[in-house]
Parts: sequence; structure tokens; C-alpha cells
Amino acid sequence: MRILITGANGQLGQDLQKELKRREIDFTPTDFLPNEKRHYDWQMAFLGGNTMHLDITNLVEVKDFTKRARPDAIINCAAYNAVDKAEDDWKNAFSVNAIGPKNLAIAASEHGIPLMHFSTDYVFDGKKGSPYFVWDKPKPLSKYGQSKLYGEQLVSLFTNRCFIVRLSWVFGVGNTNFVKKILEWSKEKDELKVVDDQISSPAYTVDLSKAILDLLETGAYGIYHMTNTGHCSRYDWAKYILELSGWKGRLIPAKSSEFKTAAQRPEFSAMDTFPLGETIGYELPDWQDATERFLKELEVFG
Repeated sequence: MRILITGANGQLGQDLQKELKRREIDFTPTDFLPNEKRHYDWQMAFLGGNTMHLDITNLVEVKDFTKRARPDAIINCAAYNAVDKAEDDWKNAFSVNAIGPKNLAIAASEHGIPLMHFSTDYVFDGKKGSPYFVWDKPKPLSKYGQSKLYGEQLVSLFTNRCFIVRLSWVFGVGNTNFVKKILEWSKEKDELKVVDDQISSPAYTVDLSKAILDLLETGAYGIYHMTNTGHCSRYDWAKYILELSGWKGRLIPAKSSEFKTAAQRPEFSAMDTFPLGETIGYELPDWQDATERFLKELEVFG
């Protein structure tokens, strides 16, 4: 079995590669690369070596690459995640989050292989007041959320063999994320303000990677919510992070209205993961356990 990974250099893509290597599954890692880093060593790519360039927004390129790579499945980790920037840069957001996934769906359909695509809790407006189920009607508040919802719709339109997996508050070693920001800010300040009116579920890329591959193996196509168990506010999460790190400063709860942002965030976008657990046979660890393991991975403490 060989899996084509797009967005392989992101935080989810990096941990997914590690899990594939651990399971001894062949994969071809791709990402959008600058000209000086592009290479065409297919043998190395087939061995899970150097990441190859792939622009998922280019249908001709996607079709040609898929034909040459001959994957048995595609996992799309590529995404435009700049939530505020997307309000003005919406064309690029829609290109990466919607047109790109559509192109991958077309290629997957032509080759008769499954596509796993990732979406977000930001497809919801957060006004329900309780965790969202997979069947709840989306109503995004931002251009970013709209682009991700459109991506879901296009993927479903162009292939039947698809997993649409909504994630939230993703964190891992690869890139900048909330945990890393809190730790960095705590080094510079003895007082921090964090919002307590944004509530969702953290999702650790190490746990996600295992569940993603287990879900792929089931062949049970559909929409899923995948996060660590439980939910919290940004403030609660920051408090837990700082307690574990031994920070002695003062953490102050704040409201979203105190911070000017271009894009509106949902207040309560936690997602119920049913029927993921029933499909793969287990629930992901709780967010506290995941956060503690991540801090150990960062060597914040032993």
C-alpha cells in the first residue's frame, strides 16, 4: 500500500509521516515548495524521502502527479489556515481549501482510490450551546470557515470514496500553534490575558495520525469529527499548559471582544465525535493527557 500525502510539511503531515513509517506503510510526501527546493526524484519520494512539490490548486498537475505516483489512497493535509488573513485573501483561501480538494477528489475518483480530507469546527457558528454532531447544519462565520465548508461540498460532489474529517484546535511539533504561543508568551511576560468565551476541543497530531490511519483502513466513508476527548475554553487550556510548565505569572480571563480580529470566531464549536469511536473501536485520549504528552515531547518538563 502506498499513500499520497499532500501538505506533508505541516504539523499534521509531519506526525502522519512518522506514524506511517512506524507502521511500515509506503508513502509519497508532497507539499507546495519554493522553486529552489523542488525536486523530481521519484525513487526517493516513493521511499518516503524528500518531499516533492505538488500544487493541489492545479488540476492538470494533480492528475499527472497522481498518475505517476500510483497511490492506493490520498490523505490531504494541505490547508490555508490563516483565519484572519483569509478575510481579505479569500481567493487564495478558497483555492487551497476548496479547489485543491476538488482536484484531489477528481484524481481519486479517476483512479478508484479513497480520499481523506480535513475540515474544521469553524464550519459552525458556535451558537448551538452544546457539542456539534456530524449531522448538524454548518453555518460558518468567516471566509476561512466558508472555504472549508465549500471544500467539503466539492469533495463529496466529485467522489463517493471520501472521508471528510473535521478537526479543531490542532497542535503538534511541526508548526506554530496555541500551545507553543502560550509557552513563548510566558517567557516574555509575567501577565497574560486569554479569552474564556471560545470553547472547543484540542486535537494532538500524534493521536490524530493514529486514528486517521485506523479510520482509513475501515473503508467506512463519510463525515467524522476527530478531536481529543472533552472540551475547554482557550483560557482553561492556557491555564493547564502554564500550570504544567511551572509558570509563576498571572493569567487573566478575557473576552473575545477585547481583541480586534478580522475574522469572527465561533464561541462554542466543540464537536461530538460520534460515530468515530464506534467506527475505529476506541476514543482518543482526553485533551489534558494529550497536552501533557505534547509538553513532554517539547521537553518542557521530564
